[in-house]
Amino acid sequence: MQTTEQLFATDAYLRTFEAAVVDADPVRHRVALGRSAFYPGGGGQPHDVGELRWGDGRAAVVKVAREGLLLWHWLGNDDPLPDLASEVEGALDWQHRHQLMRTHTALHILCGVIWADYGVAVTGGNMKPGEGRLDFELGAMSAELGAWAERRVNDEIQRAREVLVAFVDRDVASTDPALIRTKADLIPAAVNPLRVIDIVGLDKQADGGTHVATTAEVGRVRVTKTESKGRANKRIRLAVDDPASAS
Repeated sequence: MQTTEQLFATDAYLRTFEAAVVDADPVRHRVALGRSAFYPGGGGQPHDVGELRWGDGRAAVVKVAREGLLLWHWLGNDDPLPDLASEVEGALDWQHRHQLMRTHTALHILCGVIWADYGVAVTGGNMKPGEGRLDFELGAMSAELGAWAERRVNDEIQRAREVLVAFVDRDVASTDPALIRTKADLIPAAVNPLRVIDIVGLDKQADGGTHVATTAEVGRVRVTKTESKGRANKRIRLAVDDPASAS
């Protein structure tokens, strides 16, 4: 059975890679690769975009999605499709990816400070490059919540905490209720081990997305809005400013 090695899972900074085309779908104008650094989307983080190159060919990668054990890469409608079993070079749109990495880590920092002070679960979240939001199981929301959250998140950014990736056996993870910070464990039972993102000393949770190496790389964060979405559901929106160097 064909599978795609998910290079982003262990190296979020990999911008280019080489891979073989293991399946092709001319009808949907897409190819599956034996290995890929393109994140397929999930957990609120959008898929990556970029380019495939081979010989004299070049095609934009406009969508990436996981289907079973394969990662499929949709190519621009007017672009050529590489042949089955051919070798290609993949190149990420790094600005797009790095903004998502910074945004995703900013949301984990927010999750960490809310958990530390309120001990409540995340009920939902979403992001796009430079912006994101999280919903929390908060019963009440003060007028100062946004200013407090912004101050706390930026304090943690300035601490330059390391952001580490680890793989933890599911049975071990299940003994630590703080490890999965969502209201319900939405990670399929078949997934083992769990990939864990550890903002050292602040936040540790199961997560499949891409992150920066230290909190300092996030840059400055602004809380742009707080909203009540129900009696026990409060939303915090943030924006990531002062782009860090992507070099």
